[in-house]
Amino acid sequence: MAQQLLTKVTEALDDKKGQHIEVIDVSGKCSFADHIVIVTGSSNRHVKSLAMEVSMVSKKHGLIPLGVEGMDAGEWVLIDLGDTIVHVMQPNIREFYQLEKLWTVETGT
Repeated sequence: MAQQLLTKVTEALDDKKGQHIEVIDVSGKCSFADHIVIVTGSSNRHVKSLAMEVSMVSKKHGLIPLGVEGMDAGEWVLIDLGDTIVHVMQPNIREFYQLEKLWTVETGT
């Protein structure tokens, strides 16, 4: 079910013109999620629209989001879907925090 929901979420983000959609597998790196999805919205309104779409898609597939944070400002909205965490960010916020680098750091052994 989790993989199916992840696919539906990424398809919905793409349909709503989400930019630079990235899915990061964090199943071996953390205990709170299996996947992190990061997507860019072009404006406050677009970020909010993308976040609302993710919430609606998850509800349609029987999963009410555990939490949604940041919807008021629309700069960075986090949607907690349990096994999947979705970050919808404006370009400047995404560039500043660079979450992809946080989760994709390679460790040299």
